[in-house]
Amino acid sequence: MDILYIACDFKVKPVQPGTEILIAELGEAGFESFVENEEGVIAYIPKSEWKASCLDDIYILQSGEFEVTCKTEEIAQVNWNEEWEKNFQPIAVDGVCTVRAPFHEVPSTRYDIIIEPKMSFGTGHHETTHMMIQHLLKLDLKGKKVLDMGSGTGVLAILAEKRGAEAVDAVDIDNWCYLNALENVERNQCRAVSVFEGDATVLEGRTYEVIIANINRNILLEDIPVYVSCLQPGGTLLLSGFYKEDMPVIEELCVKFSLSFVENLERNRWVAVQYKYENV
Repeated sequence: MDILYIACDFKVKPVQPGTEILIAELGEAGFESFVENEEGVIAYIPKSEWKASCLDDIYILQSGEFEVTCKTEEIAQVNWNEEWEKNFQPIAVDGVCTVRAPFHEVPSTRYDIIIEPKMSFGTGHHETTHMMIQHLLKLDLKGKKVLDMGSGTGVLAILAEKRGAEAVDAVDIDNWCYLNALENVERNQCRAVSVFEGDATVLEGRTYEVIIANINRNILLEDIPVYVSCLQPGGTLLLSGFYKEDMPVIEELCVKFSLSFVENLERNRWVAVQYKYENV
């Protein structure tokens, strides 16, 4: 007998970081799968576990910080793996780096990264991950210590090793991401990548020459001082996960902490910016 699901279609304003926060809370409430879109996310939960009160303890819905609407409908069981395989296409960044699933053909690009994202963020399809890959392809990472903060699938940490990094720490607070990154690191036969579950407190006593932080505006504003404390003089900080409109407040904080602007990439209002730590 097929399992029936309830699909909750959430419209979120602003979409980010609202959608990211909402998914994290819904996962704790028993929702099994999520499909993000330009307006928010569709979340799925078995009908047997669904009741309207499932949403009562979702903080983001009650906080007033975000405008969230929800429509629900009943659907038949979905083969999530089949749906994912049908919709997930490999991507090639600048003709140099391919991000693909294990069932895709081996590409001819210089860097081949194999990812099974499951519920984790970071396939290269999202603008921020795509731009971070572009930044990493231009940086000299040979022999350097790198941090991938908010690592998701681990795709950026994996690329950093393939680009010659001597040691890479991949850190994410979400358990799904932590476990998924471990799998993807092994799948890509990485030897220099260490995966950690936690937040910025994990970084105490560690130093890096390159720090990648693809998270969201609010977390970045809170943690940039921590990143700077871990960044070696002359080091590089890559930031993404926010919109073009957020650049002034990000820039103001970065200047305060002796970070000088180097380069900015933009895709569909999303931004990925490179800073150098001057340590003045």
